[in-house]
Amino acid sequence: MRKIIKNKYLILRRLCQVLILILFANNSLNYILKGDLSSSLLFNKINLSDPYAFLQIALAGLSINVEMLLSAAIVFVFYAVVGGRLFCAYVCPVNIITDFAAFMRERLGYKNLLSLKSSARYYLLAFFLALSLLLHEPVFERVSHIGIISRGVIFVNVSAIFVVVLVFVFDTFIHKRGVCGHLCPLGGFFALAGRFSLLKVSYDKDKCTTCLKCKKACPEPQVLSLIAKHSGDVLGGECLRCGRCIEVCEDDALDFNILKGIK
Repeated sequence: MRKIIKNKYLILRRLCQVLILILFANNSLNYILKGDLSSSLLFNKINLSDPYAFLQIALAGLSINVEMLLSAAIVFVFYAVVGGRLFCAYVCPVNIITDFAAFMRERLGYKNLLSLKSSARYYLLAFFLALSLLLHEPVFERVSHIGIISRGVIFVNVSAIFVVVLVFVFDTFIHKRGVCGHLCPLGGFFALAGRFSLLKVSYDKDKCTTCLKCKKACPEPQVLSLIAKHSGDVLGGECLRCGRCIEVCEDDALDFNILKGIK
């Protein structure tokens, strides 16, 4: 029981990720949720669309579908105001693969074969938008590893196995947290959108013994730059709000904070 409590956010993340895929895949439950991560219908009434996909489609066709705009706005407002990159930590199935790759990488002791900056995802974000405009196609949606893997699970498509292996190999042997932490344009989009979201991780320097276990566990350690410097909230939009830093902190120096989210 103590171990479950200690890893409560990790368990919650896995439950959310698996439950969402089950709801999508099980036709008997489609009155709750149907579609996929790009476009879905909640409770047969609420349309939800990936806002980054909406931007690509709007640029590709040089037109705006009002219904799709509203469905994308619902998702965008939630992550921008409340959750930041909660999508990456609690919804996206790729997170399961990259977390396992990080675990294996630590056990095997591999070093990076490439040197990538976390800012690369923002260049890719802009690149795919520009390409969608030029080619009149929502380009990232056509090649998205997230879409291929999630639809592979939902619709039982074995071709997704290749992409799963590719992501795992890249993160394990080529670059630590390379896919989600450096290359994913959707992660970059939600990082920008959630820069000022209410839910943040709060740090208490007075409780901290500077063991730095939080930075070792964090998928985006650069967001914990305030550790050992000053108390406050983690302000970086790149924070996944996954809660991993909170779980590994034995000093009770980190916790979620929604009350002081706006600075």
